[in-house]
Amino acid sequence: MAEWGVRKQRAAQTEAELKAAAIRVFERVGYLNAKITDITAEAGRATGSFYQHFTSKEKLLEALLADLLREGDESAAREEHSDDFADRAAVRYHVAAFWGFYRRHRVVMDALRQAAIVDPEFERVVQSMMAPDREHIAAHLAKLDLPGAPLVVASMFNALVYTFAAEWMSKMPDDEAIETLTSFIHRGIGGSGR
Repeated sequence: MAEWGVRKQRAAQTEAELKAAAIRVFERVGYLNAKITDITAEAGRATGSFYQHFTSKEKLLEALLADLLREGDESAAREEHSDDFADRAAVRYHVAAFWGFYRRHRVVMDALRQAAIVDPEFERVVQSMMAPDREHIAAHLAKLDLPGAPLVVASMFNALVYTFAAEWMSKMPDDEAIETLTSFIHRGIGGSGR
């Protein structure tokens, strides 16, 4: 029994090391240029160890996304989280949470975007995995008089914050970016003022 626990712990450690190595490789060469052998060399592991954990580079990226989504769930569980999007502060909380999330995980977010561009099936998997987040935002928006269906507006919300972060993260101070995006979204969904 103890031996099984040790093996399980070692396997979890190897998986974590492969994920961390993948992020470093993606940061250096981009997702599309990264090879599995690059990842295993970065992790100091044999190539075969990769396939004990992931069947492909895409599956590794899916596992990284699953890790990120768990972190996002933790943000939604915080006390300061509010679902009243008529309140600018609630919109700001969501924008700021995503901005910080994107800043911490930019390499993986860029890798997801690159993979989705070249692989429509991977894009469908990502969209499926992210559906609960869209539905979370849609539930907040459903309480408002919107310019469209809540799920459609939630998709617009997500696309806007993602695209804005990708474009402006390194060009604008965080507070200014968060305030600008919050004001734009809050007014766009029917709020008023700054």
